[in-house]
Amino acid sequence: MPIIKSAIKRAKQTLKRRERNIGIKKDIKTAVKAFSAAPSAKTLSAAQSEIDAAVKKGLIKKNTAARRKSALSKIAKKAGVTLEAAKKPAVKPAATKKPATAKKTTAKKAPAKKSAAKKTTK
Repeated sequence: MPIIKSAIKRAKQTLKRRERNIGIKKDIKTAVKAFSAAPSAKTLSAAQSEIDAAVKKGLIKKNTAARRKSALSKIAKKAGVTLEAAKKPAVKPAATKKPATAKKTTAKKAPAKKSAAKKTTK
């Protein structure tokens, strides 16, 4: 058991993180098991979401997550499950430009020079 105050705090923080990480890993496992038991688009989405959350929190690496999601999609393909396409925002029609027939040509004025008056301090 640590004696130094900072070491005691570090031990407490480690325990909290460990509990949190174990909870996240359990969530991943239960989601994957639920998908394996009954493959559907909803359970596949939930499992992939849990994996993505673990990556975002730094619990598993990006490539590990990709490998696990790939395995899930392989199972989904065998079961004939497909994810619904994500809803894309409606595309706005492109604004039509008016023809530039009568453009006014104006000469640009040169910017006025500011006088460099020096302030004297006493």
